[in-house]
Amino acid sequence: MAIKVVLPTAFTRHTDGRKQFDSTATNLPGLIADIEQTFPALGTQIKDDDGKLRRFINIYVNDEDIRFLGGETYSFQDGDEVMLIPSIAGGTV
Repeated sequence: MAIKVVLPTAFTRHTDGRKQFDSTATNLPGLIADIEQTFPALGTQIKDDDGKLRRFINIYVNDEDIRFLGGETYSFQDGDEVMLIPSIAGGTV
């Protein structure tokens, strides 16, 4: 089983320029561990001091917010496309 993980340009400085990679993780905690092992610099950017995914990182599975699929308990399916999207805030009105 494999999933495709897609990363935004903002994260590529932590992945030696790679915008995507394949993972055999079966759930979100497994994916976070896989990211930390494959790209240690990215792992420190997406995890907080307790090892949990930072709240400003949004995860989408096949364009669906993982929170609506069960969050950490969701089991990835073969061929899923997982996107990590950092929240963007700021600016003036």
